[in-house]
Amino acid sequence: MIIRPGSIVNPLQKFSCLAAVLVFAGIAPAIAAEPRPDIAVKTKYIDASVTLDGQIKANTPLADNLLAEGKRWIEKNRADAAKEFKASPDLFREGRAWTFERGYAQTSNVGGRYVSIVRTDYVYTGGAHPNTLIDTILWDDETRKQISIRPFFKETADNGPTLKTLRNAAVAAVKAEKKERGIEDSADIDWYQGILPALLKVGAISLAPSSVAGKSAGLDFHYSPYAVGPYAEGSYTVFVPWETFKAHLSSRGLAIFGGARPANTKPGGE
Repeated sequence: MIIRPGSIVNPLQKFSCLAAVLVFAGIAPAIAAEPRPDIAVKTKYIDASVTLDGQIKANTPLADNLLAEGKRWIEKNRADAAKEFKASPDLFREGRAWTFERGYAQTSNVGGRYVSIVRTDYVYTGGAHPNTLIDTILWDDETRKQISIRPFFKETADNGPTLKTLRNAAVAAVKAEKKERGIEDSADIDWYQGILPALLKVGAISLAPSSVAGKSAGLDFHYSPYAVGPYAEGSYTVFVPWETFKAHLSSRGLAIFGGARPANTKPGGE
């Protein structure tokens, strides 16, 4: 609003101006705090980025590994978008471009060696709504490689005793979370069918932080929207304490698990 000299200003207009200033002042720090992407690619047909959190950036070998992975991800999607742009240019009219945003966030560091990372992909290529895909990475600082949780267990065969235990515990934890959210189970939706006793199908797993230094209190299971319920329910992250699967741990696993989840923290390190 422009106020000219000599104009009579309505008190409501003055209040609106003040409110606008206060609102902007409140959101300006939040805007400034938005992390800048570590990789960004923008063309007529794609707007893509990869962002690492501060803890990851401080670990150079880990950061280099994830940035290389992120570059490959962007390049694959860039090639797919370019192909579609050529075949169906109308889909990209009025500045519409496919959007790909990937974020890496560290959720725990166990024993100064095992780093858990949650990778979240936001993808929109048209349709009713964007898709959010959640996965996890376990990094070994000693070998400087991405690793599996397999060495922490005596066995991890599909449909074996370990994965059956993890699957049942994860299902129970999701049920408890649904109840806490006030979501009633429907006989028409067998959401638990999406959690299977197989390492690659039981859920994206990360090591949960512990009240005991250098230990993990158990496993966090991360599920993208649609994985264990309708899209409207959003994502789920649930916790399974290490005592639940203690009998299946190898000597290496017994060495890293212990304690309880720290007070006032939620699954996923929140």
